Amino acid sequence: MKTVAHNVLVTGANGFVGKALCELLFAHGMTVTAAIRNEASMQDDRFSSIPVGDIDGNTRWDEALKNIDCVVHLAARVHVMKETASSPLAEFRRVNCDGSGKLARDAAAAGVKRLIYLSTIKVNGELTDGEPFTEQVNSAPLDPYGVSKWEAENLLRQTASETGMEVVIIRPPLVYGPGVKGNFLTLLKSVSKGVPLPFALVNNRRSLVALGNLVDMIRECVANPMAANETFLVSDGEDLSTAELIKCIAKAMGRSPRLLPLPPQWLIAGASIAGKKVLADRLLGSLQVDSGKAARVLGWQPPQTVAQGIARVVDWYEKRG
Repeated sequence: MKTVAHNVLVTGANGFVGKALCELLFAHGMTVTAAIRNEASMQDDRFSSIPVGDIDGNTRWDEALKNIDCVVHLAARVHVMKETASSPLAEFRRVNCDGSGKLARDAAAAGVKRLIYLSTIKVNGELTDGEPFTEQVNSAPLDPYGVSKWEAENLLRQTASETGMEVVIIRPPLVYGPGVKGNFLTLLKSVSKGVPLPFALVNNRRSLVALGNLVDMIRECVANPMAANETFLVSDGEDLSTAELIKCIAKAMGRSPRLLPLPPQWLIAGASIAGKKVLADRLLGSLQVDSGKAARVLGWQPPQTVAQGIARVVDWYEKRG
């Protein structure tokens, strides 16, 4: 099979996903250029790096796009724990819509063959009820981040239709792996310290994706001609309840999980009173994705099992000091 790209520009190259992706592409013989905010933000002599500053509708991409076959656009404004913007949606749109649209137009003008956009499963929604999400979007995303990513997807598809540059969109659910932050890191800390967790009776189903699986899927979309102008959901292919995830983490740590049998309705009520409904949805609700299209169209399967992915993130957690 002919490889689509050899020279790849990765935006957000010094981030959680970006670092792992650059290393994988390099290992597969590709020439990687890292688009970074400033010179001090990446120290790796395997890749050439180009500072582009903040990403918005005014970013200059001409130098970064020279001799590039494929762009992987990871850089984005993501979840903000303590939002300070007076209009969060406007700020998300400035980076995720205006910035992505400008990059796509400049890439097409520079002769780039393909742009791969890392979106989010939030485009589909926040929760599922028995039926996994597919690539078809049946309702509008709910939060400003999801709205901005959905609008960016549509901008990129429009650019593809107008210019002939191929666009590939990937929507992952929660990504975990070495370097993870947020709620997953909090869960690792809680299990490691033996904190009792009240999820023994929670029977939800959550799709996750290990960092190694996500970057391998992106690599496949860089190389595989069949990915052109397609949208893919990606996951580990093994859905877990919150209790099962905790047990998997505990097993990798060589510990016994401390799970308490509190009724889920109690947890929901308590979270609502405490103003933590969003967190409760993530821990108690279901969010499943059907990632079968990647297998059907690309012949891609996740190289890591959930157990292997959890073992890697636990190994990182225990070694980080």
